[in-house]
Amino acid sequence: MAAANDLRKGMAIRYNGDVAVVLEVQHRTPGNLRAFVQATIRSIRTGKSSNVRFSSTETVELVDVNRRTLEFSYKDQDGYVFMDPQTYDTETLSPELVGHAADYLTENLAVEVLYAESKPVEMELPSSVTLKVIESAEGIRGDSANNVQKPAKLETGKTIQVPLFIREGENIRVDTRTGAYMGRA
Repeated sequence: MAAANDLRKGMAIRYNGDVAVVLEVQHRTPGNLRAFVQATIRSIRTGKSSNVRFSSTETVELVDVNRRTLEFSYKDQDGYVFMDPQTYDTETLSPELVGHAADYLTENLAVEVLYAESKPVEMELPSSVTLKVIESAEGIRGDSANNVQKPAKLETGKTIQVPLFIREGENIRVDTRTGAYMGRA
């Protein structure tokens, strides 16, 4: 058991008889009222997210979680297939669990997968990834007075804004949290 004040992102708790992962936590003290903890949690069983409030003195039951590093292999009709580099076991993760991370997955990309009660519940990407530009318009010479950008399609199918000097075939670094161009790789 732990106090609600000790909740952090990525922890797993037992809530209403179900195991849930904490996605976001905020400690609030509104005016002259008592402090409380506002948390966004996602149920492992149903996959639904909800906002809950805990009194700051309330206790919550923590559930054992572990993290494993898996490498992305390929995508098929069942989902996204990952391989454990130590045991060479494969595991298929659902498109709902992968979510927006699918825009950054390339072959052999290492990701952290959070397991609660031996079931995958959350996937974390590295903070930046290197992707290849497969389609981009040519920049116009002399059009560099301001920070002018153009759309570029990446090898994963995602389109982002890049500076004019980026050409097709170049490798660039992309921030996985914001989806923004970071620089050449």
